[in-house]
Amino acid sequence: MASFQTLRPLARTAVTSSCRRLAPRTFSPPSIAVAASSLAVRQQSRFASSKHPKGFVPPTPDDLEELRERVQEFARRELSEEVAAAADKNNDFPAELWPKLGEAGFLGITADEDVGGLGLGYQAHCIVMEELSRASGSIALSYAAHSQLCVNQIQLHGTPEQKSKYLQKLTSGEWVGALAMSETGAGSDVVSMRTTAKEATDEQGRRGYVLNGSKMWITNGPYADVVVVYAKTKPDAGSKGITAFLVETASSGFSCARKLDKMGMRGSPTGELMFDNVFVPEDRVLGGLHEAVRVLMSGLDLERLVLSAGPLGLMQASMDVTLPFVHQRKQFGQPVAHFQLVQGKLADMYTKMQASRSYTYATARQVDETGEIRTQDCAGAILYAAERATECALDSIQLLGGMGYMEELPASRILRDAKLYEIGAGTSEVRRMVIGRAFNKEYAHLA
Repeated sequence: MASFQTLRPLARTAVTSSCRRLAPRTFSPPSIAVAASSLAVRQQSRFASSKHPKGFVPPTPDDLEELRERVQEFARRELSEEVAAAADKNNDFPAELWPKLGEAGFLGITADEDVGGLGLGYQAHCIVMEELSRASGSIALSYAAHSQLCVNQIQLHGTPEQKSKYLQKLTSGEWVGALAMSETGAGSDVVSMRTTAKEATDEQGRRGYVLNGSKMWITNGPYADVVVVYAKTKPDAGSKGITAFLVETASSGFSCARKLDKMGMRGSPTGELMFDNVFVPEDRVLGGLHEAVRVLMSGLDLERLVLSAGPLGLMQASMDVTLPFVHQRKQFGQPVAHFQLVQGKLADMYTKMQASRSYTYATARQVDETGEIRTQDCAGAILYAAERATECALDSIQLLGGMGYMEELPASRILRDAKLYEIGAGTSEVRRMVIGRAFNKEYAHLA
């Protein structure tokens, strides 16, 4: 199994190999050498995006392929079909996987090395997400909620003290993380949330805030140790009156009211969280007072990008179960894969998967190599991949025939898992709206 120690040199290798490409050791006249050095510095600084770990340089294709092989090896060892099926049947995440994911180094892909992370970028994060999703969509979803929605938010917006306090435990798998934004009456319309945070002082004289309200559909909520919670600190200020807090679930007044029973993604525990006079010290404000919308929006594009790799893995899983079956199953004296209508469906499935994969990784590569984050592409990548994954899952069931409708094969689980990506983390309709608004903003000068 790839260990944390063996993966960390991968990040350092990416840095050193990229540095060699940028500044080769060849003789040049002084003026040319100075110019080359200046170019290298400019390129290095260009890579040092505020959304990347310290000292980040994009990994090479070989680095990324090595990472993919290591994730595949991990999945073969730890995420067998039996494990994935049991998680779905039991409506539960196998808790013993968290420390194993931490030991492998996957929980801190985009976190700084000095807080236990690997210091890699979003191409790497997408690879891990895709390969875990290929093995189990629901286990990968919980992984993403932990590593992207919680760990990466703290990485991007946390103070040095917050990073030191939380990231070591989160990247090791000792603690489980979550993000709580949605409410029963505030899904896509996040600003309409009703959870409040009022200034207060606890019995020990510490200044802070008292949270009251509830959050709904929170991935990892039933078992999380720390949750990034959004609450209104100025209820009448709209989007300018919301603050993000780091809430430890051991706090008095916090509870998980219920674990939700979902159609799909059943191995990813989802809950309704309650906050009844939960005191949060002021040093656990994440990203600044009344700055939650900035924190949210700055991470939302990256969330969509990383999550778009989930449907890629599910499409590959559909191909994995369908291709062997249609070449083994015989009707009318020949494998059904030899029938043209079957070939047509296989071709459509494969093309949708490859087109989606190209879009996601092209967008991730642009983020890693230029630091540019295009809202319309992050939303577009998950919009396209999510809808294609559901289509591929349906085609898989059709090609499997009667066996596709049986629980003996994972086809129905893949379909139920895939549908979540058209609803969670922003519906397909909202994603289309986001893309349209991005165009409106870009061409506002023509209005």
